[in-house]
Amino acid sequence: MTSDSDEPTTERSVGSSRSRGLPLWAETVLLLVGAVLLALLIKTFLVQAFFIPSVSMEPGLEQDDRILVEKWSGWFGGEPERGDVVVFEDPGGWLTAGEVDEPTNPLGSFFARIGLLPTGGHLVKRVIGVPGDVIECCDEQGRLTVNGVPIDEDAYVLEDKAVRGCRGPMTGNCEWSAGPVPEGTVFVMGDNRGNSADSTVHMCLEGETECVPGDEFVPVDLITGRLWTTVWPFENFGGPEETDAFADVPDRSDDAPDSAAALLDTAGSGSR
Repeated sequence: MTSDSDEPTTERSVGSSRSRGLPLWAETVLLLVGAVLLALLIKTFLVQAFFIPSVSMEPGLEQDDRILVEKWSGWFGGEPERGDVVVFEDPGGWLTAGEVDEPTNPLGSFFARIGLLPTGGHLVKRVIGVPGDVIECCDEQGRLTVNGVPIDEDAYVLEDKAVRGCRGPMTGNCEWSAGPVPEGTVFVMGDNRGNSADSTVHMCLEGETECVPGDEFVPVDLITGRLWTTVWPFENFGGPEETDAFADVPDRSDDAPDSAAALLDTAGSGSR
């Protein structure tokens, strides 16, 4: 049984426990630090926000869309696959200074670094070729072929083949080949083929001398992650549609050169 005389002691013990707690300002600081650390962990290991700076991936991704890119598949050994929409760092010379649209004020830069604001300075394209693949443009119906298999891209490519006669690059060239794609790299193109400075713009064409064989391939190490979902504007909310366009393409990874640098020894024979 508890006597009345015990009650004040209990109240004092509760009161003394509160008095030993952190002041409000310190609790607020701890909460803010915890939130920043959580945001950094999420950005580093799970998802990262980006915005779409151009029309190169229309119709699926529109200019100024806000997207989330997932990173977890890469932590479990997942490699980019044909048809994946990926975000990657500039391999070098793919973006001009004006296209690196990062926040200019210190607060915006800080929030972008910890993942609370979308990040610029990256590119978003679709993976067309993986190690060992040979990509050619184009067959009699204007379709790209990968390892000799024509790819039906009607589900995601913006431009009608009738406009320029093929699903080729913005340069308008409908007769070229690229590959074999070296180990550790991918070949990428935008879905808006007539307005995308992608791998096709950086490859060496026949007769070109001011180019570097292998510049068209994106190192896998530069890939930040795969497109997960569009979050803004709300009418565009949702993940990318799955595509089986590459389902019949055979694997040729055994034919992949050891590196893009190996193409220097065979300049003119790999890409034209």
